[in-house]
Amino acid sequence: MMARYFRKMAGTAKSPPGVSLAEIVWSWVGAFLGIGAVAYLNYRFLEGTPLLLIIGSFGASAVLIYGATKSPLAQPRNLIGGHIISALIGVAAFKLLHSHLWLAAAVAVATSIALMHATKTLHPPGGATALIAVISGEKVANLGFFYAVMPVGAGAAILLIVALIVNNLAPERKYPEFWW
Repeated sequence: MMARYFRKMAGTAKSPPGVSLAEIVWSWVGAFLGIGAVAYLNYRFLEGTPLLLIIGSFGASAVLIYGATKSPLAQPRNLIGGHIISALIGVAAFKLLHSHLWLAAAVAVATSIALMHATKTLHPPGGATALIAVISGEKVANLGFFYAVMPVGAGAAILLIVALIVNNLAPERKYPEFWW
């Protein structure tokens, strides 16, 4: 029984093939422009305010929407919905369980995964968005549920707009695969 359990960890599929140099370049350009736009707006216009536009989970979103454009997890519904649902859950978990941050963190991530599954918006960076709401301290806590609007909703929308533009410039690339 134990041997069968551990055999499952051996894997059964071959590693996927590498991507072309063009794919690497377009992924780089998209990520640079998307994260660059969000970061520029954050540091140019929001520095010194209680607002922010950039969060760590956007780096992981960039990998998906610029580097894995065909993935179901990279589609607009997943990007926007996954982040916003997870942000709301993260804030709620913090508000309800802030005296037990370890529990708030676990509840936020686990519940965001469950609700993203239930709403067909699974986006792995959403788990980080929920966790950020719990562990980021005063700046995010002061935003409360507005965190789901800004930085999360607004930042994800900017990343999506850049993805729509850049990913469709190259003749061999197409984004999105689906909207809903």
